[in-house]
Amino acid sequence: MSRFVKTSELPERTRVYQNHHFDSTRWDGFAHRSDDIVVASSYKAGTTWTQSIIAHLVFPSAELPAPLSQLSPWLDNRIPPLDEIVAALETQAHRRFIKTHLPIDGIQFDPKVKYVYVARDGRDVFMSLWNHYSNHTDNMYALLNDTPGRIGEPFPRPPDDLHELWAEWVNRGWFDWESDGWPYWSHLYNVQSWWEFRQLPNIALIHFADMVEDVEREIRRIADFLEFDVADDAWARIVKSVSFGEMKKKGEMYAPGGGSFWKGGAGTFLNKGTNGRWRDVLTPSELEQYEAACERSLTPDCRDWLEKGGSERL
Repeated sequence: MSRFVKTSELPERTRVYQNHHFDSTRWDGFAHRSDDIVVASSYKAGTTWTQSIIAHLVFPSAELPAPLSQLSPWLDNRIPPLDEIVAALETQAHRRFIKTHLPIDGIQFDPKVKYVYVARDGRDVFMSLWNHYSNHTDNMYALLNDTPGRIGEPFPRPPDDLHELWAEWVNRGWFDWESDGWPYWSHLYNVQSWWEFRQLPNIALIHFADMVEDVEREIRRIADFLEFDVADDAWARIVKSVSFGEMKKKGEMYAPGGGSFWKGGAGTFLNKGTNGRWRDVLTPSELEQYEAACERSLTPDCRDWLEKGGSERL
């Protein structure tokens, strides 16, 4: 199987995701509050940007009270001790917003929680992933591979050439039911899984290209969905705070671990924030491989939205 298939009207947890990066069972027993927000994506699709938008809606002043990864932890990340993460979340008095990289069939879906899912064209995801993966520090590999409890093979070092990674990433899955995404997990399966439930009232799909095109419009759409009452004089501050330039200047506040997991620090993690770089990099045969991957994993309507964005397609 390489395409997510919807089998019920509400999402059901039917798979367990465990590898070098994450463990879906870390959500077991986690007690949601009725106003919790879950920010979801596969990876490199605008997760940090979306978390930052929500952070500045929760804290509409220009400054955040703590680094983003503390305010909005990645709960299914297997590296930090789970009890410490849960304890920290339980002490938060503000509205909580928690990150996940799980497909929808790996979560314990809660109808009272609001889910914001952000997606991006897979070719743009890959270009961002290459920068992300090829610049990891030795310490990052040690954390992923040597932290006790890893399930499956170790996380490999990247190849020297981007095209070598492409051949693996677009044609090979990490989990048996996936057909792309190696050595992480499938971007395409992940997107399709959330797409199938896009009409549920507590799920909102956001597209990276739409945020690039008009970030204030998308912030307002997120705020409306999450029912934030934003003062008129706060909008300009929020929009400025989540601009790429402002976030890059304060990168240690926004990058996971303050950027310590990448050579070059937060500036490497917050790389370019642009789309379309793949056009000058991927060859015609590589683009044909991407076509085949999309055919395996995406329905036509999902693929149309993934490549073009636009709330009118939802």
